[in-house]
Amino acid sequence: MISEFPWLTAIIAFPLIAALAIPVLPDPDGKNVRLYALGVGILELGLIIYTFATQYDIDDSSLQLVERYSWVPQLGLNWSVGVDGLSMPLVVLTGFVTTLATFAGWNTTIKPRLFFSLMLVMYSAQIAVFLAQDLLMFFMLWELELVPVYLLISIWGGAQRFYAATKFILYTALASIFILVAALALAFYGDTVTFDFTALGLKEYPIELELLAYTGFLIAFGVKLPIFPFHTWLPDAHGEAPAPGSMILAGVLLKMGGYALIRLNAEMLPHAHVYFAPVLAVLGVVNIVYGALAAFSQDNLKRRLAYSSISHMGFVLIGISSFTALGINGAMLQMISHGLIAAALFFLSGVTYERTHTLSMDKMGGIAKSMPTTYALFTVASMASLALPGMSGFAGELTIFLGLTTSDVYSDGFKTALIFLSAVGLLITPIYLLSMLRRVFFGKQLESIDKPWLDAKPRELSIAMCLLIPIIGIGLYPKIATQTYDTTTVAVAAHLRSAQPTIATANNSSLHARTAWTQTTISAPTIPSKLVSIIDRTKE
Repeated sequence: MISEFPWLTAIIAFPLIAALAIPVLPDPDGKNVRLYALGVGILELGLIIYTFATQYDIDDSSLQLVERYSWVPQLGLNWSVGVDGLSMPLVVLTGFVTTLATFAGWNTTIKPRLFFSLMLVMYSAQIAVFLAQDLLMFFMLWELELVPVYLLISIWGGAQRFYAATKFILYTALASIFILVAALALAFYGDTVTFDFTALGLKEYPIELELLAYTGFLIAFGVKLPIFPFHTWLPDAHGEAPAPGSMILAGVLLKMGGYALIRLNAEMLPHAHVYFAPVLAVLGVVNIVYGALAAFSQDNLKRRLAYSSISHMGFVLIGISSFTALGINGAMLQMISHGLIAAALFFLSGVTYERTHTLSMDKMGGIAKSMPTTYALFTVASMASLALPGMSGFAGELTIFLGLTTSDVYSDGFKTALIFLSAVGLLITPIYLLSMLRRVFFGKQLESIDKPWLDAKPRELSIAMCLLIPIIGIGLYPKIATQTYDTTTVAVAAHLRSAQPTIATANNSSLHARTAWTQTTISAPTIPSKLVSIIDRTKE
């Protein structure tokens, strides 16, 4: 039966198995390896689209295409994969961006076999993270996808590549320890030992354990998102990574942090989320304002774009903290939108670097005349990043703001403060993006840079257009993206609200005093008995 075919396992395994053939692939002229890797990427993307088009029901909010196999019984480790509205669009995004990143690495001449092998291994690992339904398996895959990124930066990066790669692996690998500790604590609590996402979500934990596990997950995923102050690895990594690596870093890896915050922190630990939601909202605003201000001060083109990514991912935190289906919907849309926009911007920054051999914006000035096509593409991507109406960035940020303003769990004063401070970041965004365009493409003309071959070539134009077309399409008709996860975000929001007895649990807390966070009771709450007893003891 076609329905019994292990579709998700095939999607994960295909690029990994294909990568094993690259070391023995005949390649006398250096073209076979890149053609092979690109072909595998296109076939993988086709398999993803076919699977979700024929086997997946977008109107079903439950987990679909579930596959569970005993992997290492002695450790309680199972191969468990499944897909729903949270993971499906991000798997498609991963396939799309990684395939284009592989095409972007077309001219790689240093160790091409290793480069394209790592791209395919990373392809598999990234998709597996979004599909994993076993927490121990999730941790292992989370660690696995770090290795190819580290090697891409350290081998094919810039002058400070070893420093940037070491900083990246130290931050992300050390933070991942918190995932393992929290996973073990949750798995061994109670009468049964399990790492299955669904089973863990059904357990009733003491609120103290939930809070500790939530904190561990937040640190680990906050580094990957990244959340201030765990962000410092990102500008260094982007500044030194090759263009394909930056495309994957910004387009896919940052989205793992946002996805995991919804999947594990919000869905699995909803009672702790009640306590942490306002903290996430405040951190989101800090990300937005700090990232925008820091971006404005950068002369390095890729570092400016890196801080821009930090700023834009702050909106994801606000959406997750909103307790509304519209806010969570906006967080998903923002992740998809930013994945496309950031991939386009970092690819185009790589195009300009190949011509000018510098990332200093002051040394790039005046190249619009000799690179009009690149300038036009860069301008369109920048307009999308500053949330110009009609582009996907505007749709995502507007949805998040609407989700926050319609939330009835925060006081009007708290929501007004969040929106006002976020608006400050929005005002700074066009300033640093437009000044970036002015410094890179206008100003004093550089010498020996007005040669016809400097402009974007057909391959580069096709990659940029593949990213810009969906950016504009989603901006004009957001339902293209939102219909893939609408039912799931509604279910997640309902789950959070049903597990929420009150928004404020301590009127005299310092957080309440700072934010004027008022106590609002949600109608008809479903409160686990253990949580009720804990709250009663706290009041006594």
